[in-house]
Amino acid sequence: MSERAIPVVNLSQFTKGNEADRKAFVSQLGDAFQNIGFVGVSNHGVSKQLISDFYKASKAFFALPVNVKRKYEIEGAAGQRGYTSFGKEHAKQSEVADLKEFYQIGQKSSDENLNNINVAEVPSFITLGRSLYEKFEETGAALLRAIAIYLDLDEGYFDGKIKEGNSILRAIHYPPITKEPDSAIRAEQHEDINLITLLVGASAGGLQILNHENIWLPVIPEKDEIVINVGDMLQRLTNNFLKSTTHRVVNPPREEWHVPRLSIPFFLHPVADMDLTCLEDCVTVDRPLAYDSITAGEYLNERLREIGLKK
Repeated sequence: MSERAIPVVNLSQFTKGNEADRKAFVSQLGDAFQNIGFVGVSNHGVSKQLISDFYKASKAFFALPVNVKRKYEIEGAAGQRGYTSFGKEHAKQSEVADLKEFYQIGQKSSDENLNNINVAEVPSFITLGRSLYEKFEETGAALLRAIAIYLDLDEGYFDGKIKEGNSILRAIHYPPITKEPDSAIRAEQHEDINLITLLVGASAGGLQILNHENIWLPVIPEKDEIVINVGDMLQRLTNNFLKSTTHRVVNPPREEWHVPRLSIPFFLHPVADMDLTCLEDCVTVDRPLAYDSITAGEYLNERLREIGLKK
């Protein structure tokens, strides 16, 4: 695997390839998810221009004065829509807040607390975000079809479970560091809550994953790659067969503290009533049942409380 911390796979092998191509892709993606939990994906079908335009709109939003941004902080939404102020979210095992602020875009909802709010000062922000959201949904669905095959499930196993699910597009802004942090880094070590996460290249480095030898390795995607990782819901569903890998975003060297960082992850969630009971074929003598039954909605609420977004 040379010096890369994670392998790379070509999604067009699965979406446009012949039977042999598809079989090879399923094997490569499944092996990466089982052994590393992270993979780079090329030829993913998400427009470079759309990504670039949303980055620009996100930068414009985060450049707004704090009192303006706080107009878009939604009471009762647990950070699942709109703006979340700097210092509110922390890793579940930490009491110290991460050095970030973020904005979340989700499905259109009948719940007034979960509606996407247009940002008057940056009119294109939500429009572009919804377009990017839809493209990530398509790409994520294709990846889950490949994983379903790897797990010996019907290829469409996840399709109905993620249609109109609770997926979130998050624009994260890590501001310049202006003083010695209180034992915090930009994002403390954690695992993601959802099925899979799709991350487009950040504006600065810092992402690291923890390998089997407890060594932190930098993840530096090649140009136009999307980084994909397994979330806790997929690890739970597969009874730890697929790996939700611990990762973090470290602070830059002191001489680069003045450089902000912008990151755009898409957290692919199922519908709230998806049953996360471990798949029977993933429970074996060597891998005994590790989790009680729970729905995706119950698990999400539990985790949102752990990270300080929900009371």
